[in-house]
Amino acid sequence: MTSTIRHVPVAIVGGGQAGLSVSYHLKQRGIGHLVFEKKTAAHAWTTQRWDTFCLVTPNWQCDLPGHRYDGPDPDGFMRKDEIVAYLKAFVAKVDPPIREGVAVSRVARRGDGRFLVQTSEGDYTADEIVVASGGYHTPIIPRMAEKLPPGMTQIHSNQYRNPAQLPDGAVLVVGSGQSGAQIAEDLHLAGRKVHLAVGDAPRCARFYRGRDVVTWLADMGYYEMTVENHPLRDGVRDNTNHYVTGRDGGRDIDLRRFALEGMALYGVLDDYADGALRFRDNLKRSLDQADRTYNSINAAIDAYIAETGLEAPDQQPYAPVWEPGEPVTDLALEGSGITSIVWCIGFTPDFRWLDASVFNGAGQPKHKRGVTGEDGVSFIGLPWLNTWGSGRFGAVGRDAEYIVEVIQKRLSTGAPGLKHAV
Repeated sequence: MTSTIRHVPVAIVGGGQAGLSVSYHLKQRGIGHLVFEKKTAAHAWTTQRWDTFCLVTPNWQCDLPGHRYDGPDPDGFMRKDEIVAYLKAFVAKVDPPIREGVAVSRVARRGDGRFLVQTSEGDYTADEIVVASGGYHTPIIPRMAEKLPPGMTQIHSNQYRNPAQLPDGAVLVVGSGQSGAQIAEDLHLAGRKVHLAVGDAPRCARFYRGRDVVTWLADMGYYEMTVENHPLRDGVRDNTNHYVTGRDGGRDIDLRRFALEGMALYGVLDDYADGALRFRDNLKRSLDQADRTYNSINAAIDAYIAETGLEAPDQQPYAPVWEPGEPVTDLALEGSGITSIVWCIGFTPDFRWLDASVFNGAGQPKHKRGVTGEDGVSFIGLPWLNTWGSGRFGAVGRDAEYIVEVIQKRLSTGAPGLKHAV
């Protein structure tokens, strides 16, 4: 018996806030589509965040399509349970045509111009493919991890939940981006001895001259700057996010202060050999560079205040509260007390299921505002897809609206298979 292949005008791969935002705008225009989600809608916020996780941007920036934050604390930072509730309400509002628990294994162009979408529940065809699965697919754990003693507990940041899940003893956190810095803080506040391998992540102030730094930058138009207008152009997409936190109402994360309080800081972790962890001699440079970024952002705010004639309380530049001594580049594991490691060094993308000529040599999609050079293939929800907020609640809705406008124009010109749409 030959099975019937169902056709949809638009297939969205991924049911997070990006894919749901596309679904919202497609529904507004009456365009048929399906969202394929291998787990459940917006599941990552429930299953891949630690217990004390919270937003690092103020709640007022949460502006999903038709679902602006309207809670009691616009200048606060939603905690994990509040974020999940916000997204569940968004799912209910969108009411998307979603196939949960359905994984997409391959998408390829057929000879008739349509895309064949192979899934765990059977095959579909589509005129348009929207990749909404994000860019954080495969957790990075270096090969050196295989050489560590078998009794060492090792987890990735997406598996970390709370200090109690780790065995007694000291914890080595590898990486000082947003996740690494916040997980190190979480462990430190719980009274755990923390060793932190510091990378090149920049940092910024939480509050400066009487206001949240995000609010200042929004007024300065930073979040409206597009990739094309950014000094780094496409290179900005490779930048590491600044570390800061919204925890307990929001505050700076100052690794130097953590060091004063007993946290052990090192340079980048390079290897494990002969029973010792090997670190680069770059700790001082990394801390100094992070502070230069911190102060340069504040200096830009100072200039904006002066140019606009605004009144704001004075505030001095940040001055280091601690300096590293003789660098530690070798740390014998035995005697260190370290019983667990949390790898916080990011993810690699995995788009192998998409058979399309839209990727660069690093496996990253080539696009302009999410629209690729291959008709019918679009991306949504990637960092700096168009602006800083593209991968966040603040601007993903605008990106989705733009992509849907492009899709609608293409479909209206007679895209392959349109007359057979359901």
